Amino acid sequence: MFNYNPKFIRNFSIIAHIDHGKSTIADRLLEITNTVASRDMKEQVLDAMDLERERGITIKAHPVTMYYTAEDGITYQINFIDTPGHVDFSYEVSRSLSACEGALLVVDAVQGVQAQSLANVHLAVERNLEIVPIINKIDLPSADIEGVKQQIEDVIGLDTSQTVLCSAKTGVGIKEILERILRDVPPPKEPTDEILRALVFDSHYDVYRGVMVYVRIVSGQIKKGTQIKMMASDKIFEVLEVGIFVPTAQKLEQLRPGEVGYVIANIKKTSDVKIGDTITSAKNSAEAPLPGFRLISPVVYAGIYPVDSSDFENLRDALVKLQLNDSALYVEQESSQALGFGFRCGFLGLLHLEIVFERLQREFGLDIITTAPSVIYKFTMRDGRSIEIDNVAHYPDPAHIECVEEPWVKCHIMVPADYLGAIMSLGMEKRGFLTKTETMDSKRLLLTYRFPLNEIITDFNDKLKSVTRGYGSFDYEFEQYELSDIVKLEIRVNEEPVDAFSCLVHRTKAEGKGRAICAKLVEVIPMQQFKVPIQAAVGGKIIARETIRAITKNVTAKCYGGDITRKRKLWEKQKEGKKRMKEIGKVNIPQSAFMEVLKAGE
Repeated sequence: MFNYNPKFIRNFSIIAHIDHGKSTIADRLLEITNTVASRDMKEQVLDAMDLERERGITIKAHPVTMYYTAEDGITYQINFIDTPGHVDFSYEVSRSLSACEGALLVVDAVQGVQAQSLANVHLAVERNLEIVPIINKIDLPSADIEGVKQQIEDVIGLDTSQTVLCSAKTGVGIKEILERILRDVPPPKEPTDEILRALVFDSHYDVYRGVMVYVRIVSGQIKKGTQIKMMASDKIFEVLEVGIFVPTAQKLEQLRPGEVGYVIANIKKTSDVKIGDTITSAKNSAEAPLPGFRLISPVVYAGIYPVDSSDFENLRDALVKLQLNDSALYVEQESSQALGFGFRCGFLGLLHLEIVFERLQREFGLDIITTAPSVIYKFTMRDGRSIEIDNVAHYPDPAHIECVEEPWVKCHIMVPADYLGAIMSLGMEKRGFLTKTETMDSKRLLLTYRFPLNEIITDFNDKLKSVTRGYGSFDYEFEQYELSDIVKLEIRVNEEPVDAFSCLVHRTKAEGKGRAICAKLVEVIPMQQFKVPIQAAVGGKIIARETIRAITKNVTAKCYGGDITRKRKLWEKQKEGKKRMKEIGKVNIPQSAFMEVLKAGE
């Protein structure tokens, strides 16, 4: 049994590119430490969401406590925080790393170092964590162990002489990983005093018990009955229960320095808990909070609206609960002429948007639609004012605009050398500039590009995967704002502007985008009793047009031969009726049309 001693506690995380076997290694570690009984064992144990299982990716960080008796006979407490691999969830990774002293860097023996492994390693290096390199999938026939070791040394700069070779699928090398964690990952630092300080690194809302706060205890201890204070909101609560995850919640008497667990304190309001906050004792408070995490700013904005306006309050509650579980989600209320009341939400990327959209539908049973994703543009007006716009509805009068700046990002793309030509043409299509090319080994290149953020948030990842047959990977970071020729592409249905379809685009892309949206709308809007023109306009100039044909009735069917003037009279009468109908007629746009237009490529 584990006798509490901070020297025998190890806190670690796993960082890896998406699909390098991180969740499978986590499964094997839980198995070998008997944390999960073999009868309860299933794939991706820590991925609790259906979405995570379906897509085979980790979306949320999950803490779990394991007990392991090492070869020296000492029982250690190992706290593992499972992290996502996708660039859109790098905030989850940075939060998890704040609660750890070490990290396992898992690299696929076939694919080698990928862009997101590189980005996540930098997060670990910034926090001075001990990094243990691991090469996984060594059982595959195409594994190139020596080549991957060389890549880790050249690209990341880690010594690979002690690299653990493992195969998570067959269980080879898992015991060595555990021994390396105990040997190389340092124990938590000795606290300098007895004052309670606990870092809040995550939380979620439980319908029956309120907010469940995930903490890492840095100093002092916390138990049932402790009066705690949230340092960010200054709110005081009484602790009802503390415990650890094994991997389900298990109640304990107390949590002590170095341990990772949860706190339940009858917190009803989600706004009372801030991720990155410090929990301290209400009586003997800490003077300064622990260093939290930098606030992350969203890069992609989209509107989320309920299909049925009576669901507005339910949508608001659902978004607040999701925010608690996903603090990178930004929400503010807005309204639109076409869609009514809804919310403007900020995301870290397109996958993040997609996951939030699906979670709202599944976990909360809501019928919702989303508008096209956009980024923040900076407008400088003629009177010297500067305004930031992420919503096409707030686009100012073009006569008052002095200049527009759009965000640019620095992008690292890793590809096999054979696909360099395909990547170059994709880069040109997306208005990118290649700034640096580095050779990683005889087969792979690391390309550094500069792109406008607007070009890569929609379908860049899909196109990169298709032109490189799945071998390319990328990650990006914000660089700066630059002057650009951004215009408002207005979509008009029956000569009425529809904000939900309109967007801000670069002038060179306006015509292609306009044609694509008009063509898509002709397919998805049903025929009316009259002709419906669909137009794309920039300023006052129409740059694309399509027409939805009218449903026609053959009014001359009853005329058998005879004088043509009789038929003409009936046609004229019908024409007049259609004209009158057009003046008063309204075009009903089905909800499916909004989703279809989002997918309309250029």
